[in-house]
Amino acid sequence: MSKIEELIEKLCPDGVEYKKIKETVGLNRGSRLTKSQLIVDGLYEVYHGSKDTPLGFYNEYNAPKNTTIVVNTGGIGGVKFINKEFWCSDGSFWLGHSKEIDDKFLYYYIVGFEDYFASQKRVGGVPTIDKSVVEDLEVPVPPMEIQREIVQILDNFTQISAELSAELQARRKQYEFYRDKLLTFDTSIEELSLSDIYEFKYGDGNTIPENKGQFPVYGSNGWVGTYYDKFNCEDAPVIGHIGAYAGIVNFAKGKCYVTYNGVICKHKNQNVNQKFAYYLLKNQNFLKHQKGPQPFISYELLKNTIVKVPPLEIQERIVNILDNFETICSDLGIGLPAEIEARQKQYEFYRDKLLNFKRKN
Repeated sequence: MSKIEELIEKLCPDGVEYKKIKETVGLNRGSRLTKSQLIVDGLYEVYHGSKDTPLGFYNEYNAPKNTTIVVNTGGIGGVKFINKEFWCSDGSFWLGHSKEIDDKFLYYYIVGFEDYFASQKRVGGVPTIDKSVVEDLEVPVPPMEIQREIVQILDNFTQISAELSAELQARRKQYEFYRDKLLTFDTSIEELSLSDIYEFKYGDGNTIPENKGQFPVYGSNGWVGTYYDKFNCEDAPVIGHIGAYAGIVNFAKGKCYVTYNGVICKHKNQNVNQKFAYYLLKNQNFLKHQKGPQPFISYELLKNTIVKVPPLEIQERIVNILDNFETICSDLGIGLPAEIEARQKQYEFYRDKLLNFKRKN
């Protein structure tokens, strides 16, 4: 019998009580801050419509440390535990605190409902979820000793995953360093413009098509998770050309449909290895040439960018090296990505198992 099972047998053999969020910690709506109110070197992070990226910084906070937020617009349904004081804007709810529920235990239970929250979004106008969706959720309230034991177990899982992710990030930086070195050539190497290598064409339509058909849809930052009944691109790089993902390069495999937010790069020069040309695109910092407030990558910028192209034999050797790095950093079937994926599944399995209590009465 595990320690958790022993504690349950000892402290709550007849089950545990479930209570709604509004009956225990309560739910708070954030207070709006506009971008003009943000302070570049402010003391506190501001969370709005994303669990991953703060909106900015501010010199005041309205939510205490060790608080869980649920995003209600933008990245709807996202759940995050924040271990320091912060400002919660009106794009998120923040959960209160109670002596009967451990803060981290509450987070581990709530984060398992991200997909449910996202499925409850209200359409029409700005998509959002109602406060009642979160505050009516029932949470188990076992004895505190059990809560803290579960938190310790799940913290161990997340710590391992964090360490593996940090190692993978270090590998990616190493890859980028070597990619830069391998694609830097002396003045004797032939120069070409990108228009000598590629034919550039904007994708079609400025909205994501309905989810129908067999061809994956690519936007400004890769596959957008939907399919369409026709294609306009096949095995080609795609560059985001406007907005937050301007300049980001992805490779669209097979037949796919690219929206107007992406520039399709059709390879046309047989003296340039197709994969080498892709790495050249990945290595460009297009945004350093960008002008104006809205990030935008123009045809002219793409066509006029000059790159150095060594002989085909050298191109192929460089491609072999960079392909190996990309496999190590990205292939979910081997190495660190596979280990991170396995650890995440293991964590989710034990989280769901540990937080599944028999109801009292």
